[in-house]
Amino acid sequence: MRTDIFARLDREPEPPKIEAPRMSRHRIALFGGTLAFYLAIVWAVLITSWLVALDWKVMLFRPYQQWPELHPFLDYYVVLGQRGPTAVMVACWLGWRSWRQHTLRPLLVLGTSLLLLNVTVGAVKLGLGRLGPHYATRIGSAEMFAGGDIFPSGHTANAVVTWGILAYLATTPRARRYLSAVSATVSLGVGLTTVYIGTHWLSDVLLGWAAGLLILLALPWFEPLITRTEHWVFAMRERWRQRRGCGAAPVPDAAPQPVLLPQSMATDGLTAEAEAKAAPAEPVRPAGHPAATRARAHSGHPARPGGMPVAAAGVRRPPPHTERGPRAGSPARPMTGG
Repeated sequence: MRTDIFARLDREPEPPKIEAPRMSRHRIALFGGTLAFYLAIVWAVLITSWLVALDWKVMLFRPYQQWPELHPFLDYYVVLGQRGPTAVMVACWLGWRSWRQHTLRPLLVLGTSLLLLNVTVGAVKLGLGRLGPHYATRIGSAEMFAGGDIFPSGHTANAVVTWGILAYLATTPRARRYLSAVSATVSLGVGLTTVYIGTHWLSDVLLGWAAGLLILLALPWFEPLITRTEHWVFAMRERWRQRRGCGAAPVPDAAPQPVLLPQSMATDGLTAEAEAKAAPAEPVRPAGHPAATRARAHSGHPARPGGMPVAAAGVRRPPPHTERGPRAGSPARPMTGG
């Protein structure tokens, strides 16, 4: 029986066959247009086109000196684009949704999007190596391949992805529209704030918006992987629970075997029990009654097979004589008290 249980536990349920969802024409067209815009921005910066000249004009305008009263507020507002604080806030909300809905999909979608964000944006940042406005060395140059890491803007891309996940996971069209508007407003404000503070070029922000939108548009292609991961996590949890339950209450190998007693003990117990059931209950009589005296005088002990008497419980039988008894027909030896 135990072998059957552990064999059943070792057999993991096969994950369901999940096909990749078909992207709608609208989404495919939007993804293609965003990708073309992304490549166009990179190309325009690489060839030091008019876009680089616009970057320098905005930087030399020094917005943070034009409206200094906005600087304290924008220093706090730009935190909405930092990866650490925003990821924690959104993860807490999605964790509560996962607990209410008994599913891991919201957290897995967030983890997948952040992983894609770190890989794609981080690789382009390190590959292009553009310097920021505060570290620029030549006016009018693109400052590419100089050891920097600001192109595209990580704050902007993170704001698009982190707050856009809420719209992506919305369950009703109305909630999706509202959350899309909120995420677009927050990400737009975060990108412009980095330009105002002077930590990014304008082209960095444009490329960050495109990078974040590409990740959101590509998430449906990763839905089968997310579903398989969720199925695997739940299967491992059930397997651990079953193993823990079997360890706490092991199944016996076989039925319990009866205890074998010596034949004499078994016969004595059965005989005493049978006689106790068969004997009629005698009425209670006062002490000294003649009937009670006669009953005690004629009462005997149950006999063993073969005529051997059995002593009552708690009475010790006198030890046998070591000397040989008298021969048959000889008179009995009188017993004298000593």
